[in-house]
Amino acid sequence: MSLYGDMKSNEDHVWRALADPTRRDILDVLAGGARSTGELVDRFPHLCRTGVMKHLDLLEQAGLLIVRREGRMRWNALNAMPIQRIYDRWVSRHVRGAAAAASRIKDHVETNSKTKRRKTRR
Repeated sequence: MSLYGDMKSNEDHVWRALADPTRRDILDVLAGGARSTGELVDRFPHLCRTGVMKHLDLLEQAGLLIVRREGRMRWNALNAMPIQRIYDRWVSRHVRGAAAAASRIKDHVETNSKTKRRKTRR
């Protein structure tokens, strides 16, 4: 088993959950604060209540959703930690390299531009 064992399994669930545009839209709504299931159903009129619930269940299984029940009300809130873990493990590593490359290109272009300006002034 790898060092990331259980985390890798959970990351697979997170990637699958994020692969669907409707689930990403739900997470975008929840980024603004917790919403009841009824409020989410109202926000996605193209889906039936059962469809919204299926998406919420998948998000909860992936750990992207914190669910709190108050009587008959179900409150859904974003749990951004799994996304942060993916960012830390996958995205930041690649962005760092791309940002460094972009910085080198910028420096090269600026250096060449200054050199050309000096030559044209002479």
